[in-house]
Amino acid sequence: MLLHTINWVSYYRMLVFLILLFMSSGCHNSKRKADFTIGFSQCVGSDLWRKTMLQEMKMELSLHPAADFIYKDAGGNSTKQINQVRDMLNQGIDLLIISPNEAQPLTPIVEEAYNKGIPVVVLDRKTTSNQYTAYVGADNYQLGMMAGEYIKSLSKKPVNVVEIMGLPGSSPAIERERGFKDGIAGSPNVKIEYKVYGDWLKANAIKQLSNIKAHLADVNYVFAHNDVMASGARIYFNQLNLSKNVKVIGVDALPGQGGGLQMVADGVLNASLLYPTGGKEAIATAFQILNKLPFNRENIMQSLVIDSSNVQLMKMQWIRINSQQRDIDKQQSLLQEQRIIYNDQKIILNIMVITLVLAIIFGGLAFFSLLENRKANKNLETKNEEILAQRNQLVEMSVKAEVANEAKFNFFTNISHEFRTPLTLILSPIDEMLKDEKLVKTSGKALKIIHQNAFRLLSLVNELLDYRKLEYDKHQIRVSENDIVAYVREIAEYFRHQAQRLNINFIVTSESKHFIIWFDPRMLDKVFFNLIANALKFSNEKGTVRVSIKQGDDQDILIEIEDNGIGMTRDESERVFDQFYQADHAPTLGSGIGLALTKEIVALHHGRIELKSEKWIGTVFTVVLPTGNKHFNSAEISRPEVSLPDLNERSKPYTVDLERISSKTTADGFSKPKEHSVLVVEDNPDLLNYLEEKLSEQYEIYTAANGIAALNEAIERVPDLIISDVVLPELSGKGLCEKLKSDFRTSHIPLILLTAQNSVEQQISGINTMADAYITKPFNLDYLTASIQSLIKNRVKLKEHFTAESDRTEKMPLAKALDRKFVNDFIGIVEQNLSNEKFGVDEICTLLGISRVQVYRKVKALLGCSIADYILNRRLKRAKYLLSNGDLTIAEITYEIGFSNPNYFSTVFKSKYGCTPSEFRKQQC
Repeated sequence: MLLHTINWVSYYRMLVFLILLFMSSGCHNSKRKADFTIGFSQCVGSDLWRKTMLQEMKMELSLHPAADFIYKDAGGNSTKQINQVRDMLNQGIDLLIISPNEAQPLTPIVEEAYNKGIPVVVLDRKTTSNQYTAYVGADNYQLGMMAGEYIKSLSKKPVNVVEIMGLPGSSPAIERERGFKDGIAGSPNVKIEYKVYGDWLKANAIKQLSNIKAHLADVNYVFAHNDVMASGARIYFNQLNLSKNVKVIGVDALPGQGGGLQMVADGVLNASLLYPTGGKEAIATAFQILNKLPFNRENIMQSLVIDSSNVQLMKMQWIRINSQQRDIDKQQSLLQEQRIIYNDQKIILNIMVITLVLAIIFGGLAFFSLLENRKANKNLETKNEEILAQRNQLVEMSVKAEVANEAKFNFFTNISHEFRTPLTLILSPIDEMLKDEKLVKTSGKALKIIHQNAFRLLSLVNELLDYRKLEYDKHQIRVSENDIVAYVREIAEYFRHQAQRLNINFIVTSESKHFIIWFDPRMLDKVFFNLIANALKFSNEKGTVRVSIKQGDDQDILIEIEDNGIGMTRDESERVFDQFYQADHAPTLGSGIGLALTKEIVALHHGRIELKSEKWIGTVFTVVLPTGNKHFNSAEISRPEVSLPDLNERSKPYTVDLERISSKTTADGFSKPKEHSVLVVEDNPDLLNYLEEKLSEQYEIYTAANGIAALNEAIERVPDLIISDVVLPELSGKGLCEKLKSDFRTSHIPLILLTAQNSVEQQISGINTMADAYITKPFNLDYLTASIQSLIKNRVKLKEHFTAESDRTEKMPLAKALDRKFVNDFIGIVEQNLSNEKFGVDEICTLLGISRVQVYRKVKALLGCSIADYILNRRLKRAKYLLSNGDLTIAEITYEIGFSNPNYFSTVFKSKYGCTPSEFRKQQC
């Protein structure tokens, strides 16, 4: 059956693939991608000549259907034309055709396109640069000359001409003016009477003529740079009744209604010079460039004069061309329709082919699946029988597992209850003993330690039992209507004494005197006892713990417990409510279920607990409890006569960790100084005080409560041995060990790690940090003392190893290698400066780069003598060698080994070896 399903899925995927392939093929046929994209920037497109240019371009483009054409009209604005060209360049055109509005402003953008590798065809008007691919247009200079020669040939009488020029600064106007001037040159009969600028517009030409109205009586010829201005001149001369004596010649000779050809035919103009638009030639040149075919860079259009003698012939030619273009457009339209019909038929054929193939495939699959179904049904029957048997086994195993789990839970509960019996038998006699003043005087500290830690153990047992009830027994709450403000204030008062003793500012505030809500007083006290106790534990001396009660926006009651203590990292904040979670550097004892239990109790009240904390800034726990009792069922609502719990007894397990038993003993100024010193690092104050008290009988004791303080104390004191807990705030014991063993100043100090982490993997991890010993809690004090004595004895042997000046070079661990380097550096410095009588400790400290105290302690720890004693011994040994093996006099030897006076040298030598240098030399002879 599985194989059958896989086959069907495979064929279904194949079908989807074929359909997608067919659709993509259809889309490919229906939507072609253009071979080229041509952009055309027109300086102005409103006049007839420019429209004719665009029409010719489209006629030529109709022969190239695989090209896209982008057209932009600048409206006579050079800035706008520059921006339009830049937009087309950004669109990724393949070729640019441009008719510049003005030569100078458009030159930079044309050069930019050309330098980017985009071919540029300049049409009609040139720029001031030769950086373009091709130019298409008439020779404006030749046009002007033809106009001059034509006027000169028409009349032998004196000719007074008014020349109406185009836009100032445009290249056609400049070239035509220059050509016209050269065309009439050499003819005394032809004279240019006036020149005006018509800006290529009819209205401007009329306006400019009106400005010289008084001088137009003698004018008999008008040469306008285009037909538009020429028609304006004819209109104005008609208004002055001077038209009969004036011949008007224009430029363009455009076909169509309103064009120059029609005006010549109608007698509006006497003649017009044909100025080809070049639209067709520009497109043809563009495709020659894009198809990498040969092309002419300069494409100059030919011109001729059209007057009454040839105007009809030109009109007939234009009509013929238009008719042919219409035929071409009609043929292309029919061709497009046929292409669409072809594509549709191709799609239908593909569908039929695919349908036929699928019918054959599915027919074969249907027969094959029929055979496979029979096999699959047999296999399914067999597997169903196996699954049924396995299900029965699983049901049986789950019943057994449930029974076993229940037995384990019951055992767990019973053994926890059994813990409470011996704890009660411990606490009761200790309470009686603490009332006996004689016992308190002799053993008060020990009794208080036992009492405090018995209560701590009782607190842990109670937490485990409460958690067992909540998680496995589905503990039922019994809520009643109570005043939460009075309830929280009463709980907070049990911590007032501890806060004052710890020098912590303890504040309880409420927005209202009373907030009546429904809750279970016997369970909710665990929440506030736990949260307030934690706030005090994690607060620094002179810190602040604030308990505030207020009503939220949704009428819920908010109880906030805030402290400005050490805070938590983001990772700790996310995991703090997890079961049995404890932060690696938590500065207090705990089971790791207190906050998990707190969250469960709040959830039973249909509330929630929120946490905001920032490392070294502080922590805020917010307990949110809903008002009313609609969220409780009838079984959870108790009768009103339920009595409140005895909070005094219930608070003791939570306040016990806040008690501090002082074991500091005043220093005895007349006691004998201890030979060796020990640094004890422990965040539990009771254990720290206990170790300090027990070890101070044999050793000078230094203490630290966290890893950073211990590191600074070790560098400052340089003790003979360090005892450290593994779990410490700020820096763990393993981290402390790694830093000490890799530091030149403290690498020689033996270190013992104390921890409750007693697995083999954890012990290996501790030894890998280069700890000298790893002792698990609870530890035997005698074993710890013996370990301390053994490590200090080994350190004494190490001193002897260094002072023996052995030449062995065996490999050593990192810490011993650092010690070897220190000794070698120290000995080398001393040997190099034996002859310097002023050489001493200060010079050694400068050369080694560490303080005087650290050098002294390091030398004392490794070599077993002071620096001065070592230098003196080396000088005397050097003197013995020189006395036995040299020819130097005693005076010379005195100065060679750094003594300034031979008499003093003899005195010191005799006190060391029992004879004077002279007597020692005689004994060697």
